[in-house]
Amino acid sequence: MNFWWLMPIVLILALLLTGALRHYALARSLMDIPNARSSHSVPMPRIGGMAIVLAFLAILPVLAWVNVLSLSVMWAVVGAGGGVAVIGVFEDHGHIPVRWRLLGHFFAAIWALFCLGGLPPVALFGMSLDLGWLGHALAAVYLVWLLNLYNFMDGIDGIASVEAICVCLGGAMLYLLGGHAQLALLPLLLAFAVAGFLYWNFPTARIFMGDAGSGFLGVALGVLSLQAAWVAPQLLWSWLILLGVFIVDATFTLLRRLLRGDKVYEAHRSHAYQIASRQLGKHSTVTLVVAAINIGWLLPIALWVGLGGLDGVSGMLLAYAPLLLLAIKFRAGQLAQPE
Repeated sequence: MNFWWLMPIVLILALLLTGALRHYALARSLMDIPNARSSHSVPMPRIGGMAIVLAFLAILPVLAWVNVLSLSVMWAVVGAGGGVAVIGVFEDHGHIPVRWRLLGHFFAAIWALFCLGGLPPVALFGMSLDLGWLGHALAAVYLVWLLNLYNFMDGIDGIASVEAICVCLGGAMLYLLGGHAQLALLPLLLAFAVAGFLYWNFPTARIFMGDAGSGFLGVALGVLSLQAAWVAPQLLWSWLILLGVFIVDATFTLLRRLLRGDKVYEAHRSHAYQIASRQLGKHSTVTLVVAAINIGWLLPIALWVGLGGLDGVSGMLLAYAPLLLLAIKFRAGQLAQPE
């Protein structure tokens, strides 16, 4: 049975839900107030990302019921993604101490790994390496870091949405070209859900995604990458390549701040994309450049690796090298200069 017609339904549902959530946020004064991390100068309604969560998760039980989606993947996404979204909703409505947020994030990651069967054997220079419990622990850290870095990188108009859409479309292309067409439906549905929200967030934001939406996208993309690794080991490297813009910027910035002795849980705006947006004076330019990097640079390398033409580690190093140079060029993680 053909279920591709679900994509416009998910898009329209996310579009309408975002509008409704914007009205709710304005009525309840759920506003993102500019702070040291902000790249915006005016208060903005938040929690818009819940539209993505609701539109996407609502369709998963239907797909599982008709055997288009495995129950293990459904429960991994619904349990981990839904749990992270709930934590984000509470954070968007008030504040949750960092330690409790992280505890909840690790529970979500462990749940996802339990449903998926952990980390599969990793393809490394033509060999298949089973890391056992060490691999499962590394996978949990990976999921927690990915959902948190996605929150860190959601700082200018459209960037988190455009990144998710590019990654999901790239993942779907890997499945289609690799002979797993049915598996392409899930990332495509997530891309369309995000596109419904993007209408309200780009080129000029009228509502923010909030912690619920950004955290959900981070863990959902992580789960999809691990699902892909179970399909074909080299696909994990392909997904890591597709996520390269966010992974490199956030990780490089964190490491530089750690080495300087900063309190890394405190708000800041020293990511490369934030510095670039201040230098250029426009959010939309940086977001479009991120899309161009994803499509013109990362996607071809991800396809090269995913279709067996290049080793995953070599492909990731090749993909990340210019991204690292850009992070250095924009002095990511350095103390902000007086303006």
